[in-house]
Amino acid sequence: MSLFPMFVKLEGRRAVVVGAGRIGEPKVKSLLVARADVLVIAPAVSAAVEGWAKAGVIQWEQREFVGADLDDAFLVVAATSSVDVNEQVYRAAQERKILCNAVDDPERCDFYYSSVVRRGQLQVAISTEGQSPALAQRLRRELESSIGPEYAGWLAELGAAREELFGQAMDPEERRLRLHRLASRRAFEARQSAHWETGEVAGSTSADKRRVPHNTSADKRRVPHNKSADKSVRATHEIRHEN
Repeated sequence: MSLFPMFVKLEGRRAVVVGAGRIGEPKVKSLLVARADVLVIAPAVSAAVEGWAKAGVIQWEQREFVGADLDDAFLVVAATSSVDVNEQVYRAAQERKILCNAVDDPERCDFYYSSVVRRGQLQVAISTEGQSPALAQRLRRELESSIGPEYAGWLAELGAAREELFGQAMDPEERRLRLHRLASRRAFEARQSAHWETGEVAGSTSADKRRVPHNTSADKRRVPHNKSADKSVRATHEIRHEN
């Protein structure tokens, strides 16, 4: 089996989660992070899922699953403790050509949840195609130590620099070289050094307000601050489960 790795835009798309207890709750949470239109089907749910339903951020139907629940769905997650119910969900999804993930059942998965390190808009995903979630989680922990929260603010600055450079008339090759210099390890270390010298913690809200430190060899202009970057700091949240 060979998987096709991709990042999917789920905003506004219906994602159905069948079962929302200990197994299903993290699945619901990850779909909320992606701003999917989440429908939960379950007789009972965890306290957190019930709270999200009361807050109106998800829809909860307090009943058993029926195939028609998938009629308008983009994908479905079968997250119950019942093999029979998960099989019913999978068959209904196959009939409608809808992507299905049955938790801890690779044979009934069209896609897997990867183990993810998230730093703002930066995401690093690891998949073992369901063979060893434990290995994926170990690799994620190792990456977390090398990719710190400061990458959220730095990526926002790089995005602002890219937008500015594409708004200028210049040779495409020169633009490419500038962007690669700005994204280099040397530029990152210069940024971090500047933050420490001023007593700011890189990746924090105050640090994100700074401009990219001047690097004569990389670029002779400063990059204007992207005010939306501060909102991405909350996204240091990591989705930890791989199935």
